[in-house]
Order: sequence, then C-alpha cells, then structure tokens
Amino acid sequence: MDINTNSLYAQMQNMSLGNSSLQGASFEKMGNSLAIGDNAAPAVNKSASNFGDMLKDAVNTVNDIQKDAGAKKVAFEMGDRSVTLADTMIASSKAGLAFDATVQVRNKFVEAYKEIMNMPV
Repeated sequence: MDINTNSLYAQMQNMSLGNSSLQGASFEKMGNSLAIGDNAAPAVNKSASNFGDMLKDAVNTVNDIQKDAGAKKVAFEMGDRSVTLADTMIASSKAGLAFDATVQVRNKFVEAYKEIMNMPV
C-alpha cells in the first residue's frame, strides 16, 4: 500500500491553516509588545505542540475505528440482528486501512529521522 505524500502534506497544511486563525486571535489579545530583559519568558514553538496534538488525535481516531470494528464483530458473532455482515466487513476494512495508513506514516517518520541523523554536522 502506497500513500500519496503530496496529498497527505496538503491535508496537513489545510488543517494547519484552520488552526492558524485561532492562533492569530489569541496573539491579538496578547498584544504586540515583546518582553525584554531577564524576566522575559522564552518563546514557545506552538507548531510543535499542534503537530503533537494532531498526531495524537490521528492515532486516537484509528484506535476508535478499530474498537468500533471489534465491537461490530462481537455483536455480529453474538447474533445481534441490528448488525449486518456487510456493516461488520466494512468496519473491519476501514480499520485495516486506517491502521495501514498509520504504519505508512510511521515508516515515513522513521525514514526522515534516519536521513536527518545521517546528515553531516
């Protein structure tokens, strides 16, 4: 399974743009003054925490999809008439695809990390 990295990157940028309007509003509330001197607080990189939150949300979403698929499998096996075989198979396929995509993203992160670690200093 191959993931189109350009599409993934475009989706991440769109999500980032959606969050940037919220960040701009909070910056305007704080004002444009900068603290100078010994008591100045260090600048915090908001994008790192936003990326971490986005990654955590994505993993949690995959987990929720897998839990839902598991619950549908159990319900179907127990004879629940409200859950059909088609619903169960679709949920299972969605969970499999979501997990495969997550593994591909992890592999890209590991590959990027290795490439950065091999760069000369």
